[in-house]
Amino acid sequence: MAKLTKEVALTRKTYLLDTNVLLHDANSIFSFEDNEVILPLPVIEELDRFKKDGSENGRNARQVSRELDRLRRQGVLTNGGVELENGGRLRVVLTSNGLDQLPAELRSPCVDHQILALTLQERQRKKSPVTLVTKDINLRIKAHAVGISAEDYETDKVSYDDLFSGSEEVQVLSEQIDYFYQHHQLSLPDQHFDPNVCITLNSLENKQHKAIGRFDDKLQAILPLQAAPSDGFWGINARNLEQKFALELLTNADIPLVTLVGRAGTGKTLMALAAGLYAVTERQTYSRMLVSRPVFPMGRDLGFLPGDIEEKLAPWMQPIHDNLDLVLSEEGRSNKRRQKELTDMGIIAVEPLTYIRGRSIPHQYLIVDEAQNLTPHEVKTIITRAGEGSKIVLTGDPEQIDNPYVDASSNGLSYVIERFRSHPLAGHIQLQRGERSALANAAGSLL
Repeated sequence: MAKLTKEVALTRKTYLLDTNVLLHDANSIFSFEDNEVILPLPVIEELDRFKKDGSENGRNARQVSRELDRLRRQGVLTNGGVELENGGRLRVVLTSNGLDQLPAELRSPCVDHQILALTLQERQRKKSPVTLVTKDINLRIKAHAVGISAEDYETDKVSYDDLFSGSEEVQVLSEQIDYFYQHHQLSLPDQHFDPNVCITLNSLENKQHKAIGRFDDKLQAILPLQAAPSDGFWGINARNLEQKFALELLTNADIPLVTLVGRAGTGKTLMALAAGLYAVTERQTYSRMLVSRPVFPMGRDLGFLPGDIEEKLAPWMQPIHDNLDLVLSEEGRSNKRRQKELTDMGIIAVEPLTYIRGRSIPHQYLIVDEAQNLTPHEVKTIITRAGEGSKIVLTGDPEQIDNPYVDASSNGLSYVIERFRSHPLAGHIQLQRGERSALANAAGSLL
């Protein structure tokens, strides 16, 4: 392996990683380009405590351990460290004896304080800045208090404030709108659109003259929305423009990945269920509709629930059953019998996401509700389960997150929206207008 020159060593930055960074992204040690990455020994000891966990944290801990074992065979991880494939360098440092460098309040031997002490020790040894990378807000505050540069791990973050809306308004001539209605398509060569973006055409001469459509990437043209059935999709009709756009994407078999974002009451889950039932039963495009959601409590957890697996999961899956009941209701009356019939026939399946790893899901309409509680890696796991002829719909509200390890910018739903915005296999709509009730809309705006 090439010897590290003095010039390269001087230009390299140094990052010391906290345990939560490795648990969040098992490949994080390779995400710092050609710089030096330091792992404190206490962090590796914490990883060891997570490796038997059956959650995503446990899987990431095991993967990091395997990577470190592989790198160990290439050289000594301590002292000079090991060169990485991306040109960076990884080094493991032992427990620091420098707790006395910290204020008296931070000299306890807890892992956080050992990490701070190690960072100070490395900065003093290298005579150059060392940046602590942690997703722990309180540890970043402590680091700032003792003069240590600290950052959040933001490799997989997107700007939620600038999140892709999935729709655009375009000013055109009235004659262009007339052409669109006559020829059922319109090309605008001087305009750039992302694939499957939904477009509102506004006339420059007449504000009342409008048209709506979807941009087709293959034809490089705006096409009209598909006509909805006269009785709606299992009785569900769009109440606003955003919902029309959403149903266009949900019912188009050529768009196998759809993401819907919106606050409570905008109709995300309801429209996804109605479109899924329509695609499975009326069009028979898919063999069944599989509905799932992550298991995360809101507020204080009630602890273990009694009963078998179905009884334990019933409270978590109840919101899905409530929406299904609304779709299947007749003249406002509940129709749980119809829901049971469709379930017994295998047309509808409601399952938790816990057991999706390793599965292949072909020719199915998969809806993942509350996807804002998923990590980017979990979303990747779900989407890679899609077999031939399947469609995946992710719905959620990044402003209502129950998972303590993600936020509006780092959750899997926001991540996949931004990564797939330019891909012709994906479509997205951000829903703003609530349709549940006047009270729900007021609560969403005021609270």
